[in-house]
Amino acid sequence: MRKLFVLLVVGLALVVWVGVTRMSTEDAAPTTLPPEGPETAMVAMPDGVRLATDVYLPRGDGPWPTILIRTTYSRQGEMGGMADMLKMGGYVVVMQDTRGRFDSEGTDTVFSTATQDGQATLEWIAAQPWCDGRIGTWGPSALGIVQYMLAPNAPEALRCQFVAISTPDLYHAGFLGGVARQSLVEGWLAWQDSEFILQEWLSHPMEDDYWDAADISGRYDEVHVPAIHIGGWYDIFTQGTLDAFVGYQEQGGAGAAGRQHLVMGPWTHIGMATGERQQGELEYPAGAEMDTMELMRLTFNWYQACLLGEESRADDWPTVRYYVMGDVDNPDAPGNEWREADAWPPPATELSLYLRADGLLDATPPTADEGGNTFVYDPSDPSPTVCGANLTIKAGPCDQREVEARDDVLIFSTPPLESPLEVTGRVRARLWLVSDAPDTDVAVRLTDVYPDGRSMLVTDGILRARFRGLDFTREELMIPGAPYELEIDLGSTSIAFDAGHAIRIVISSSNAPRFDPNPNTGAPLRANDEIRTATNTILHDADHPSALLLPVSEP
Repeated sequence: MRKLFVLLVVGLALVVWVGVTRMSTEDAAPTTLPPEGPETAMVAMPDGVRLATDVYLPRGDGPWPTILIRTTYSRQGEMGGMADMLKMGGYVVVMQDTRGRFDSEGTDTVFSTATQDGQATLEWIAAQPWCDGRIGTWGPSALGIVQYMLAPNAPEALRCQFVAISTPDLYHAGFLGGVARQSLVEGWLAWQDSEFILQEWLSHPMEDDYWDAADISGRYDEVHVPAIHIGGWYDIFTQGTLDAFVGYQEQGGAGAAGRQHLVMGPWTHIGMATGERQQGELEYPAGAEMDTMELMRLTFNWYQACLLGEESRADDWPTVRYYVMGDVDNPDAPGNEWREADAWPPPATELSLYLRADGLLDATPPTADEGGNTFVYDPSDPSPTVCGANLTIKAGPCDQREVEARDDVLIFSTPPLESPLEVTGRVRARLWLVSDAPDTDVAVRLTDVYPDGRSMLVTDGILRARFRGLDFTREELMIPGAPYELEIDLGSTSIAFDAGHAIRIVISSSNAPRFDPNPNTGAPLRANDEIRTATNTILHDADHPSALLLPVSEP
């Protein structure tokens, strides 16, 4: 399965290669073939551990600017092809296996030493005679995580970054709403042959000091470089990409603040690199895919701007470029187009759609006697995952009617819309819960209901009730039978719901194996095999106005 990650990296490399071979004379990178093969060095870290590092030198006389790529997926093989492509632009390319991976010494630390190892490597590069003192970094996914980790207080030689589908915060990437992302975490560690760390990760289900080594979200003021951040609406790291952009752009130090660029498309994690319009069960119109020429020009113009001092290459770039999804069957429907903005999120007004009797979602608040709806959640038979922001299982927008047919879900829908409604930004659900268990989960799916009945997933979220109203550094079990207000974060999206479509939320207490099922006992995560059913009620009366909160784009 590791081949899927190779596909991701090679896919991005391929678009650069295609672009190089098709560039106009004005934009072309040097096409003289560089020397064959890299030179390999074992670069010592501060603790003496040596990391396998390949150096690809371009032809001609140096020194040159340098692009650093640190990888958990082996610096050789297909990755070497990426280096060959980049060095045709006149850059030294340095490829390094991270600690404990492939030919590097030490123990695989799975990102916890990414900061010190990455910064030590930058210092080593800057001291080499072939480096002119200007370094950029590149990479998607795990290669992007290690980029984010080395950015705070990086050596002055670091000038810019190119980060795709990644995250600056490992805890919130692995525990969404305090719930372990089971298929993502377990599947990725298995691909990595890094399963040894799984139990250690699961023993830290709260955001304690353990996660500090892989979290820069409180250190954006220590970042001093511009970066490009690329993400997808169905990516596993959608919110991480957005958070990193906003953090660098608004809280970054000198050199970072106000100098960031964001691109968000309708892509899954792997789907971004494959360049396909088909994502999940929907095929978007032409132009929605990652265009090879566009990404190539973005890559080479970016490095020419930030490493070669040709700032004009990026002068006319929008700060934010994002894709508004829409009805893929109706060519006249709104959406399915790229937009530009000066900041993220774009201006929006919050619309509250209240849960009402008879399964309605309505802008009018509920009356006093509307009560609530009850379902029974059995951890031994959890509501199944049907696509979404996944990695090791099927991903993207898919029809949720299989889930909606179950007895352990609640469904609330608007009537068919009389006019289109565009939602761009972060979606939340504020729900009132009564449970007979000391702990349970509330999982919410947002769907776009087509006129033919398909209920296509837009985004979803979940919250472990013990974290309600709290940050994730502490927990408090519920008193069975007491009402609690929960705010479930469904993450960010951009979609135009067409006239004739309905907006729907599907509420349950599980979404497995995307999320680790809650045993409802209140016991620590996977402390034992004990489970119990939970009878859960979502209230929606005047005193407990449960609602879906949508950021509606201003006209």
